[in-house]
Amino acid sequence: MEQRHVFAFTLGDPAGIGGEILVKTLAKKETYEKCIPVAIADEQPLSDALKFVDVPLNLREIHAPEEAKGQFGTIDYISPHLLDGHALHYGQVDPVCGDCAFTYVTKGIALAMNREVDAVITGPLNKEAMMLSGHHYAGHTEIFADYTHTQDFGMMLMSGKLRVVHVTTHVSMREACDIILNHPERVQKTIELAQEAMISMGVKNPRIAVAGLNAHASENGLFGQEEEQSIIPAIESCRKMGINADGPVPPDTVFVKAMGGQYDIVVAMYHDQGHIPLKLSGFRMDEKTGLFTSLSGINVTLGLPINRTSVDHGTAFDRAGKGISNEGSLIEALDAAVLLADQRFPLKEAT
Repeated sequence: MEQRHVFAFTLGDPAGIGGEILVKTLAKKETYEKCIPVAIADEQPLSDALKFVDVPLNLREIHAPEEAKGQFGTIDYISPHLLDGHALHYGQVDPVCGDCAFTYVTKGIALAMNREVDAVITGPLNKEAMMLSGHHYAGHTEIFADYTHTQDFGMMLMSGKLRVVHVTTHVSMREACDIILNHPERVQKTIELAQEAMISMGVKNPRIAVAGLNAHASENGLFGQEEEQSIIPAIESCRKMGINADGPVPPDTVFVKAMGGQYDIVVAMYHDQGHIPLKLSGFRMDEKTGLFTSLSGINVTLGLPINRTSVDHGTAFDRAGKGISNEGSLIEALDAAVLLADQRFPLKEAT
């Protein structure tokens, strides 16, 4: 009999769509064929979500992943009981919900560090609510890095054929430019993380495109010095290490080339340079209803001693509590977690 990985699913901000997309994912029999899921969430958002989407699932509180039965039809969950006696208002910023989201994540990290789960799959949190609760982190990535004591880490986004890893993420545009110009070692490390990520996903000799920062990748210094002073030296250093890195490639064409199969992954210089093409690739919206019909795309944190994948969208407060949110990104995050866990923690056939 084939064994299954045990995965922790953190709900995210209870006032958002995290409960709904989690319940929709756990309402699929194939989810239980892929893993033994353990939800980390308070009971109320799970119970409400079952009503929003009208699915006949049972809730079963457990205290440790080893108690999870992994049976379709029952959601095993671990609760910190932070919402007990608290009125939950969907679609509103609430410091209590921010504290919940943070606690769910740190619980998942602790379980993964203790090897009680093989991956943590995170639902969306609201940064404002989390910071109002006293947890001053720019996002999930920084929490995972801090609580796993990881110094060299990165964010990789995936949607279909497109894979993107970022040199800088949650900083201002001005700060991003300064970091890239003054820290070629950070560019180099990001290229190395891209190499490691692709190998961990079974790509033996990944083709890595390194995007330029400036228009036309600066055209030999006409439009900026970042390429010459930082990006090119980083690429050359990586080539000497045997990494198949190409660039700097003009950022207005590099993603088209990657989607066309010329590259396996793109190193983007800053947050929106990578996020915009990724979401154009994976997100679809109905022009009549204004609702998303597809939310393809996931987030993987690189460099960690544990596996972490995530949806690549926010809490969508405008749709919370309505039963209309799309779980596609969470299902993709699950599939990526299976791939990563299979590589890092291969399962043995049960006897």
